[in-house]
Amino acid sequence: MSEVVCEVRGSAGLVTLNRPKALNALSLDMIRALTAALLQWRDDPRVERVAVRGTGREGPFGAFCAGGDIRFFHQAVLAGDPRLEDFFTEEYTLNHLIHAYPKPYVVFLDGIVMGGGMGISAHGGDRSLRLVTERTKMAMPETNIGLFPDVGGGWFLARCPGRIGEYLALTGNLINGADALSAGLADAMVTASELPALWDSLTDGETFDRMRERLHAAAASPAVSELAARRPDIDRLFGAPTVAAIVAGLEADGTPWATQTAELLRKRSPLMLHVTLEHVRRARHMTLANDLRMERDMVRHCFHLRPGAAGETFEGIRALAVDKDHAPMWNPARIEEVTPELVQAFFASPWPAHAHPLRGLQ
Repeated sequence: MSEVVCEVRGSAGLVTLNRPKALNALSLDMIRALTAALLQWRDDPRVERVAVRGTGREGPFGAFCAGGDIRFFHQAVLAGDPRLEDFFTEEYTLNHLIHAYPKPYVVFLDGIVMGGGMGISAHGGDRSLRLVTERTKMAMPETNIGLFPDVGGGWFLARCPGRIGEYLALTGNLINGADALSAGLADAMVTASELPALWDSLTDGETFDRMRERLHAAAASPAVSELAARRPDIDRLFGAPTVAAIVAGLEADGTPWATQTAELLRKRSPLMLHVTLEHVRRARHMTLANDLRMERDMVRHCFHLRPGAAGETFEGIRALAVDKDHAPMWNPARIEEVTPELVQAFFASPWPAHAHPLRGLQ
């Protein structure tokens, strides 16, 4: 079976991510298949709207996308596989294509939605509809593997209310559907049992605007968001100027939540925490195209600033997904040991502007 199933039914272009054993983690072939379908349907007058869903272990829905295929990243570093470069260039190009897509774009964010899954769901413009359910588990957990929230993560997290973006970017914590709504990362919440009928309704003639109105009316009383309730603490502590100041504030706060959050940050890559905070705060004042170009620079440095196995990302993936010892040897080992020079190196582009892999993004 194909890892991406694309079909036109009625006036809808339908995409099903079909790699359930890997929670639909994106491979390069999947990125290319999705890009090809969106480009074809963009110019096809028969297709009035596009919808994307994932496949779970029991069939359609149940899982959306767990991110990029990090095992491939690990193997590619060891093998010197040039497709690693292609992966990020083409993935970020796809993120931008979705952002600028001229037709309604509906994503069914049931189950796991992480990393690359956010990249193909969070960027739709005014004509997008992001549906979450009671089963949604959303996160940008990249600092746990020595990476940063890419796929335009700096851009969409920076646009969350208050300092929610900094909190989600640094901790990588999971949030649910109600939290996603409160953070501006989803548009409507429905029950998982409604998804098959909603999927079919896209093909039976209901207009996108009518569907959006109906869903917003039905979702007028969303579930209580713990993330929204915690926002005063998040804004107060995650608005500090540096990672060291954020952690010091959490440790001085003394509440169980603050203590647990500080302990969690102490386990993340110290270097990539600093890089991530700088990234989100720069992206707050950027267009998506410029943020994606910056991220392409940054991800290149994640794999080449320290070649091969010496890099934070390689070490983070090794500890989490390959050896599974959950004991990464971060370098530097402590948040307080990261220097500004180490951080700024990630933001120097390795390409002149005219040769940048994403120079064509507008």
